[in-house]
Amino acid sequence: MDRFNLVKESFSKKALVADVPGRKTSEIFGELVFDRRKMHKYLDAVTLKSLLECIDNGVALDRKTADGVARGMKEWAMEHHVTHVTHWFQPLTDGTAEKHDSLIEYDGKGGVIETFDGKALAQQEPDASSFPSGGIRATFEARGYTAWDPTSPVFIQGDTLCIPTVFVSYTGEALDYKTPLKRALKAVNDAAVPVCQLFDPKVSKVYCYLGWEQEYFLVDEALYAARPDLMITGRTLMGHNSSKNQQLDDHYFGAIPSRVAAFMRDLEVAGHRLGIPIKTRHNEVAPNQFELAPIFGEANLANDQNQIVMNLMNSLARKHGFVVLLHEKPFDGINGSGKHNNWSLGTDTGVGLFSPGKDPMSNLQFVTFFVNTLAAVQKHNALLKASIASATNAHRLGANEAPPAIVSAFLGKTMTDVLRKLLTVPSDTPIEIAGKQGKTLGLIEIPEIFVDNTDRNRTSPFAFTGNRFEFRAVGSSANCAGAMTTLNAAVAEQLLEFKKAVDAELSAGKEVKIAVMDALKPVIAKVIDVVCFDGNGYSEEWRQEAVRRGLDVETSVPEMIREFMKPESVKLFTSTGVYNEKELEARNEVKWETYTKKIQIESRVMVRMATNHIIPSVLEYKSKLLKAVALNKEVFGTTEGCEAEMALIGKISGYVADIRKRAADMTDARKKANKLENEYDKAVAYHEIAESFPKIRRSIDKLEEIVDNRLWPLPKYRELLFIS
Repeated sequence: MDRFNLVKESFSKKALVADVPGRKTSEIFGELVFDRRKMHKYLDAVTLKSLLECIDNGVALDRKTADGVARGMKEWAMEHHVTHVTHWFQPLTDGTAEKHDSLIEYDGKGGVIETFDGKALAQQEPDASSFPSGGIRATFEARGYTAWDPTSPVFIQGDTLCIPTVFVSYTGEALDYKTPLKRALKAVNDAAVPVCQLFDPKVSKVYCYLGWEQEYFLVDEALYAARPDLMITGRTLMGHNSSKNQQLDDHYFGAIPSRVAAFMRDLEVAGHRLGIPIKTRHNEVAPNQFELAPIFGEANLANDQNQIVMNLMNSLARKHGFVVLLHEKPFDGINGSGKHNNWSLGTDTGVGLFSPGKDPMSNLQFVTFFVNTLAAVQKHNALLKASIASATNAHRLGANEAPPAIVSAFLGKTMTDVLRKLLTVPSDTPIEIAGKQGKTLGLIEIPEIFVDNTDRNRTSPFAFTGNRFEFRAVGSSANCAGAMTTLNAAVAEQLLEFKKAVDAELSAGKEVKIAVMDALKPVIAKVIDVVCFDGNGYSEEWRQEAVRRGLDVETSVPEMIREFMKPESVKLFTSTGVYNEKELEARNEVKWETYTKKIQIESRVMVRMATNHIIPSVLEYKSKLLKAVALNKEVFGTTEGCEAEMALIGKISGYVADIRKRAADMTDARKKANKLENEYDKAVAYHEIAESFPKIRRSIDKLEEIVDNRLWPLPKYRELLFIS
């Protein structure tokens, strides 16, 4: 059966039309989430008040309240035919984890009853030794705990009540992504509130908001099954470019294929029922690449929702004959996939701290947070890059519209001009910032459009986009919490330093606005010509300029990861309470080990596919050519007229010899690397192995172009990248 029939047979078994409920989105939104509406319905007044105090103000819950919450949750869950409960957490695997327990207990009469109490809600004990811990937990030290996070709503998936939790070791260290993220959110709140109170004493809380944009590829399930590299590593380790890929720009924002639209509808309905406000869907730039994005939300909850969505995508895609690829660079030569993290801060008084205000004082507050964020990014630009560094994201950075591996900030002309002007005017000068400007197109039937006060720069890793910053370097498969933890910790540290500088100015008897401006000016002068860059991030000139400015240009992932243990990074995390030194050391070990294992797996797959798939098929074609030449000589007594066949035989022999040698060299390098015991040294050795992948691939891809298509053993890019 050929590759095309494989796809047809597979897809014929799948539904063509999504099962969209006949209800409005507003009617189904959040029906599988124990949100505030459910709390008011299923909890008694005392329990409700205590729970909301916990969620809104961080007041600890007692056992009596936990029991009351559990009773209400159980009643609601049983109405949805729930039979099991799980603590849903995010270990250091870039995925989620869950252990399901049924709700039954003996009733003392020979039968069972459904039961669920505050103890089961608040805490469970999974095996901590079987998750990455970087040495915090030895194999024989198995105990670890999951603990309920009341700020992230409980939800239902299938027959299971899912309770979002943190995951910590027996000795108290964080073994997950959620715990450090929550610490970082507390740190930025604690640092930002006193700064906000310089402008408005009523501010008592600062929230961090996250809007993620999830990019992904879809491929036909049957073709995916015929590509061992896709199945095992998530990307194609070999494959020649299709004659047509994205060069016509015809896929971007184009009409969504009907099969894909059906998948998207199912995904949106499932997300909406879980309270995830999925709002945007569209074709991305590369063929078979798409994007979805929700309405922005509080960062901890938004991050949980992204993890849920990625799980939903994987399960729902199969129902439509697809497999979702979340790898950052599944195909060579076309765009990779990112997960842009739109990040902002806002107060409990309803003020967006990155939105220009309507009067000079609110504009000063905006500039204060704007400039201090830039200062944090400048000081920790290498660390921010390390926070998004991975074996998979390394393929994407600096290629096909992805930002380069140099963290700079794009401001746009308006804000650049504002900052430069502030350096030259007296500190009591009122700050005015232009809002959206009307622009007439000269066509009577077209209304006036409003142009933002900043453009977009698609090559900037950290771009200001009007009322938020967009951290564009985060990879599509990553847990957003890694980047968000580092960014919020860095901003918290900078705000604490800035507040000290303002206090020193105030102690000299200056007015608040003058004290703030006098503290801001040195910060503006420090960042404006260093981390701020509005030009082409791909150019070699920018790389050289970045080196001159003192920005980090490292491209080796193992070296990037070392940034976490540099003294300034340790000071950042420990002073803000986000990580202790032991946790940092452990996470570095995990990051290096994960990098090594991913490259190790790719190397094994590359060598085995070259040896077991490519070379036998190529030699079969070579044998056919040799037989044709021999037959020509047997019939005509000469090989004259077989020049083309002889040339092909020579090329094939050369490419096969090159593949065999490079595969053997890669295997030997892997054996040497495996003997290294230090995780950093091993990761560095595997980085060198990763650098050799393109050399083997080049010969394989050349062979793909000359070998009979009927003999080529793998689905090609032209088949994988175009959904019919």
